[in-house]
Amino acid sequence: MVFVFWFAVAWVAYAYAGYAVALRVLAWLRPRPVLRGEVSARVAVIVTVHNGAGAIREKLENLLDQDYPSDRLEIVVADDGSDDGTDRLVREEFGARGVRLVRLDRRGGKERAQKEAIASCGGDVLVFTDVGTRLDKHGVATIVRSFADSEVGAVSSEDRLLGADGRSTEGEGGYLGYEMALRRLESRAGSLVGLSGSFFAARREVCEDFSDRLASDFRTALRAVRLGMRAVVDEDAIGHYRDVGHGTREFDRKVRTVIRGMTVFFAEASLLNPLRYGLFSWQLLSHKFVRWAVPFAMIAAFGASAALAPGSRIFALAFALQIAGYVVAITSASIPATIPLGPVRSLRYLVEANAAILVAWVRYLRGERIVTWRPSSR
Repeated sequence: MVFVFWFAVAWVAYAYAGYAVALRVLAWLRPRPVLRGEVSARVAVIVTVHNGAGAIREKLENLLDQDYPSDRLEIVVADDGSDDGTDRLVREEFGARGVRLVRLDRRGGKERAQKEAIASCGGDVLVFTDVGTRLDKHGVATIVRSFADSEVGAVSSEDRLLGADGRSTEGEGGYLGYEMALRRLESRAGSLVGLSGSFFAARREVCEDFSDRLASDFRTALRAVRLGMRAVVDEDAIGHYRDVGHGTREFDRKVRTVIRGMTVFFAEASLLNPLRYGLFSWQLLSHKFVRWAVPFAMIAAFGASAALAPGSRIFALAFALQIAGYVVAITSASIPATIPLGPVRSLRYLVEANAAILVAWVRYLRGERIVTWRPSSR
């Protein structure tokens, strides 16, 4: 039980801190900077939407206002079977302004809509973005500049989570800050394991074998590595989106995201071969599988400390601290969002995230796969 406890603690520590420390050391010992410069590539921006009539106007105005040469910029709306008039709105209000619509008559999922759009558009570089994500005026020009480096196959934006007042939020926002920092370290040391689904770009050749069933933000990064390239982050390419809040809907979103990630991970498991993919195999294993195993390590630590508590003050204290942590995380749901208790909200998010991973494992192992997606109301 002593071994189980400390092994579980070490597992969690590695997942959330050790991996990041190792990346930082690697980035210091063997940095891999990105050669960025002005790129004159033909760019196709693909906006994926399902029932987005309330947000599509703002999104398309945002794209039409981009500081990128209009003769080299194509905007395509990939409509995944909307039934709220999104397609009509795009045709009537934006068709004359050069925006094209690619529509699935029946819902086929985000990736299927993206695949149809890819087949219908030109562009040496493809930029993917969600309807609820706002880009800075130079967003497109910024995210494509990394393709001046021939080793770069895909580029991720940085996420900025905004509250109703337009400012960064606590809770998921703090956790999001950790994820963004980890993404920067991965980019500096080697390659990103996954891209930001709300705003990313890829060379057309990376998208040639585009899957209509596997999460595109994750798989596109893996495809770049398979083709001998890398995926990187551009810290100046920002995708702004609003907090969807907490509750059952947000928990379900986390579960769906993990199930989709697991589906890609096991479909692309050959990338775990270090003899062929070297450092990236370790990155993929550490960022995904090790993180997804954290709930089991937490359960093991809790059970082992409970068993050891009667005979040890140290383990009794460890058991009590875990109980206190879970109680604080659960009861924090009643704390108004206006109260500045960032550490408490981050603890709550950590517990919620791992509970969602545990549920995702159960559903994945039962054979559930998710193709269609339900956009969050931003």
